[in-house]
Amino acid sequence: MGGMSDREPSWLLLVYRIPSEPTRLRSGVWRRLKALGAIYVQNSVAALPVDAAGERALRTLRAEIAGMEGGSAQLLTADPLAGGADLVAMYNAARDDEYGEIVDRCAGFLREIEDETAKSHFTYGELEENDEDLTKLRGWFEKVRARDRLEASGRAAAERALVQCDTALAVFADAVYAADTTDA
Repeated sequence: MGGMSDREPSWLLLVYRIPSEPTRLRSGVWRRLKALGAIYVQNSVAALPVDAAGERALRTLRAEIAGMEGGSAQLLTADPLAGGADLVAMYNAARDDEYGEIVDRCAGFLREIEDETAKSHFTYGELEENDEDLTKLRGWFEKVRARDRLEASGRAAAERALVQCDTALAVFADAVYAADTTDA
């Protein structure tokens, strides 16, 4: 559990029922829960470690589900009597998957920089495009880090990958500036 205490966290459980049609309602709830970082304990039972922001978001979602025709939802807090470590592992695995995707995208970013460098394609347009790509990667990382309430182990690799991207972009920027000076 990283830097957490030995005590297992308490959980918020959203137990809900939504009519199967229209499917957009189900997918909308799924997307909202995913954005919060919730894990599914089983069908229509999502869990988040207890915190004020998560509780507010789940209370809002619960009210929306309860307001749907044929929908119902309950929001509970739970302290695991057994299996709490399994919940923590599931939650951290979900964050590690997200961090792994960031690491993969960073590898793609680095390949792009290497390709542009090999082609000596040192333009301000290319620099701006790469800077925007890195800004998006950083934003994605911040969203995952905000959901990472239990300090998943994949965070460090994602942070290292972003530092490598920062370094590569700085070197590329220097090459763009040098090419601009040479052309002038």
